[in-house]
Amino acid sequence: MKDFRQLIKIKKLNNFLKKKKRFFKYALVSLCLSVLVGTSFFDIVLRGYIFSKKIKEFPLGLSISSYPILKSPIDPDITAKAVVVMDSDSKVLLFTKNPNLSFSMASTTKIMTALVALEYYKMDDILTIKTEKVEGVNVGFSEGEKLSFENILYAMLLPSGNDAALAVAQNYPGGEVAFVKKMNEKAKSLHLVNTNYADAIGLDDNKDYTTPLDLTYLSSAALQNKIFASIVATKTKEITDITGENKYVLNNLNKLLGVSGVNGVKTGYTTEAGQVLVTSKVEVDSLNKAHTLIIVVMDSLDRFWDTSKILYLLSENINYLSTRP
Repeated sequence: MKDFRQLIKIKKLNNFLKKKKRFFKYALVSLCLSVLVGTSFFDIVLRGYIFSKKIKEFPLGLSISSYPILKSPIDPDITAKAVVVMDSDSKVLLFTKNPNLSFSMASTTKIMTALVALEYYKMDDILTIKTEKVEGVNVGFSEGEKLSFENILYAMLLPSGNDAALAVAQNYPGGEVAFVKKMNEKAKSLHLVNTNYADAIGLDDNKDYTTPLDLTYLSSAALQNKIFASIVATKTKEITDITGENKYVLNNLNKLLGVSGVNGVKTGYTTEAGQVLVTSKVEVDSLNKAHTLIIVVMDSLDRFWDTSKILYLLSENINYLSTRP
């Protein structure tokens, strides 16, 4: 019995030492990353902890299959006050400009609206339009009209229909107040510590705020949902209400969709926020393996032109290094 207890103690000590070894290895890597990408050591550590919960064996074991680096540094001449470029698979930041400043996020709020809604509603659930006209962009639904959640989701994410986003929140148990509370709870669960939501649309510029870094991580999480990823990659969609009598042709506001591998994500604009754009792009490496890049520009005078410049500078400028022997 004494020998058995001794073996247990030895095993616990070995496990402890292994964990410490992994921790110091990760701390060293985090320190190097903080110098390379220009963000704080503590932010790297925090983000590493967050995504270690989401990605198998990463980052404590640092077992990602490839690590992206720029062949040449980029310095885009753009109007956006803030930018983040991130490889979504590894969470490596390839370029940043004011990544931790707070901005109003406008209709990119609807990324979180969609994420929360997808966790509650089923695609064939029927939602009722309770408010006919909303400030800003409207698809044109009538009060009392009923549509499937799937069609409402397309209406919210393609033309950025504010009436669609409000319908999602109003049909939630407890209404819009409960839905917005759930949005903020979801933000906390994703460790988006510099993000707050006051509505499901993104109209409250004073109380809706995030950082480019938080918005990048939110977008990465949202793209893991296959339904969301498929919808934001759609250029045009025709939807109807449940009667089939009322038809709506929806056009995606993202002008870059389909250009240079761009397959999402969301536009946003208010006077306070300026032009906002979250872009996802498929990048293919030398081994013909696909990777997803996420580009966030905030408070821009021309979001599409700014993003196009960044895409051009990234083209054939990324090396994916193997992290395994």
